[in-house]
Amino acid sequence: MISAKLDEQLCFEVYRAASHFNKLYTHVLAPFQLTYSQYLVLLALWEQDDVMTKDIGERLNLGIGTLNPILSKLLKRGWIEKTVSPVDKRATIISLTDYAKDQQPNIEKAILAQLEECGYLMEEGRALRQQLHELNEFFEHFSLK
Repeated sequence: MISAKLDEQLCFEVYRAASHFNKLYTHVLAPFQLTYSQYLVLLALWEQDDVMTKDIGERLNLGIGTLNPILSKLLKRGWIEKTVSPVDKRATIISLTDYAKDQQPNIEKAILAQLEECGYLMEEGRALRQQLHELNEFFEHFSLK
């Protein structure tokens, strides 16, 4: 039988960990005037630049209604540029600005310093990330009936 106690729920521990990560990254990203969500978009673009909006949404598992405000703020602050796709005039291509490319090492250095300070994340983080990756893969292929 599954316990109804909050503290014994896997979903609650995952929720709490996500909340703590959000706070940690929010603190580290504040000097760059970035939110955690904006940082995730930049991470996706640093991996692969010049991509369609829908591809970023799929990569981050974000709907267009959630993604567009994030992109608008990044655009306003000079992190990204938007252009109309030459292939499909209805689609938008998102590209990093030189400023975003130049800031990547500074952001990575700030995050790494914070993570090193949290020793646990460096030592146990790889195994935990792999377990969460497997859990997310399961849920992505699990269909609710």
